[in-house]
Amino acid sequence: MRITEKITATQIGLLIFTFIVSTLILSVPGVMVAYAKQDAWLSIFPASITGFISIWVMTSLASRYPGMTIMDYSSEIVGKWLGKLIGFYFTYYLFFFISSTVNEHAGFITTVLLPRTPALIGIITILILCALAVFSGIEVIGRCNEFLTPIIIIFLIPLFILSFTDADPEQLKPVLGEGIRPVLQGAVVPSAWMSQFFFLGWLLPFLNKPEKARKVSLIALGSIIVLFVLIDLIAVMVFGPITGRLNFSFLRVIEYIGIVGSLERMEALAVSVWIMGIYVKVSVLLFMFCLSVSQLFNLKSYRNIISPVTLLSVVGSVWIFENAAEFQNWIIHSYPILAFVTQSFLPLALLTIDTIKRRSLL
Repeated sequence: MRITEKITATQIGLLIFTFIVSTLILSVPGVMVAYAKQDAWLSIFPASITGFISIWVMTSLASRYPGMTIMDYSSEIVGKWLGKLIGFYFTYYLFFFISSTVNEHAGFITTVLLPRTPALIGIITILILCALAVFSGIEVIGRCNEFLTPIIIIFLIPLFILSFTDADPEQLKPVLGEGIRPVLQGAVVPSAWMSQFFFLGWLLPFLNKPEKARKVSLIALGSIIVLFVLIDLIAVMVFGPITGRLNFSFLRVIEYIGIVGSLERMEALAVSVWIMGIYVKVSVLLFMFCLSVSQLFNLKSYRNIISPVTLLSVVGSVWIFENAAEFQNWIIHSYPILAFVTQSFLPLALLTIDTIKRRSLL
């Protein structure tokens, strides 16, 4: 498929930042505290190792196969049939990933905002809006996110400032009181999010200046680390050890803030941050899903299949998890393994095979 759309380095950096942060800030802090307790903020550093590896692997592959997505160069590296098989797996993984993300969004909206509204309404609404964005193209999604990301950051700043007024630094002691093992255990789940730089395999071919890919990706990773350290510190300092038993712990921190007068109900800002972030993430996922299906079946344009792919995503989002407990269990036990295999091991294997092939030709 010929790549005609282009996005800037700033846009791709902001896209991957919003893509990862949107679901990371609400779903993961409580899980980290459950394992690492007051040292949860330290867990983000070993977790970020998978992010650095993913950036190095994906940018290396992109530089060797310019203008090609991971679906294309998989066949170039391992051959047509095995490449098609890997491409089929990546396409199914995108279907599973978008279904779980939309299901999580519907569960969040039902729990926090609209408890009497059927989850199906939230699923259909977000997917229709995202399908319109995908039809407009990755350029429009990039520009839209370039506008939304500063708003997300502006909304987060007062939440951080107000949260610190109820924070108790004593809750962070003792540092490494139980050694390094709980910190490493707490790093397992966020490491799956950090390796989501794997999705650059679909985005980098659209970058107008490929030489900036690694730099902007590292800046995005650094920003994610700083933001998440702040969120973990705040959650632990406000709620202490009970943080690990709270769903959406950062949201509970914001609800706890005791502000009178016109600044009540600050959680509305957190919900706004979630909705804007999830809109961008699902739009990008749906774009990559449509692109993968079109490349898998050698279609001329991904736009021709947006409607059926969106409908398939609705079905997947309804079917994938029966309740929030099942989703939480998947996040803690299954997703880290699945992410390691798909987002870390397979791309690294492709890079290793390609390197061996190139050296054997010298």
